[in-house]
Amino acid sequence: MAMTGVLRPGHAQLRVLDLEESVKWYTDVMGLVPMGRDKQGRAYFKTRAERDHNSIILRQADQAGIDFFAFKVLDKTTLEDFDRKLNAYGVKTERIPAGELLGTGERVRFKIPTGHTIELYAEKKDVGNGMGYNDPEVDVLSGPGIRPIRMDHALLYGADLDGSTKLFTEVLGFTLVERVKMEDGKTDLAVWLTCSAKAHDLAMVRHAEDDKLHHVSFQLQSWEGVLRAADIMSINRVSIDMGPTRHGITQGTTIYFFEPSGNRLETFSGGYDHYPDMHPITWSWEEVGRSIFYHDRKLNDAFLGVVT
Repeated sequence: MAMTGVLRPGHAQLRVLDLEESVKWYTDVMGLVPMGRDKQGRAYFKTRAERDHNSIILRQADQAGIDFFAFKVLDKTTLEDFDRKLNAYGVKTERIPAGELLGTGERVRFKIPTGHTIELYAEKKDVGNGMGYNDPEVDVLSGPGIRPIRMDHALLYGADLDGSTKLFTEVLGFTLVERVKMEDGKTDLAVWLTCSAKAHDLAMVRHAEDDKLHHVSFQLQSWEGVLRAADIMSINRVSIDMGPTRHGITQGTTIYFFEPSGNRLETFSGGYDHYPDMHPITWSWEEVGRSIFYHDRKLNDAFLGVVT
């Protein structure tokens, strides 16, 4: 698959209640790499294998949640093209100057129908993954904490699921991979979308309140890596919401858990490859429990209702 438009999820800015506590937790428990702070006091992190300067930004706030979620595009020409397409579609965009985020070029910011703020950008400082670009060694798992490979995707909650799905597929070139139907058998309860060959780069659920975050996910290398993450979570008394278990949707393995401010995170591995010529998979309301938690075949109230 030639990736010429939106490449992948790039960064998420999360609101945290105690910045210093969060910096320590994301460093020691998640095992992210600290990448500095800006004049606003925001703290920046990358995962061990990411080559770009940052993927997680933490901002001190009175309420947990997500400020914005961003996708990297191929180049500046692509960024300008998407800006024109969004405006032609009736979406108002804002240009955020280069350097407003550390190591990050100009961003195009806009709101989607579910109320979330999304950004597109083409440039971010390449700091490497520690292996080098000439005659590199392999990536050996070392250092403190879970040490995920990359920030993988997000699940967003909001009311106008149809409008946001249409924007991502018709304007930004995403592909619908899987969906869950509501009791009427017609209305989408949730959708899983990809801009790559992954099973998903973004998921969205229909919800009464707009602009809500269900989780940000980090990729691990294997099921064994997910089990290792569970051990680290238990040692550090992390609040686990669900898992370790498997999804029916995407067929990935997973743990959902909460960071100190109450934002839900996920460690995720596996999932199948998806290409645009594949038909989307549809799950019925009767099988929604198995679609999310394949082993338990049921949902718990906290998983459905707790969002930030």
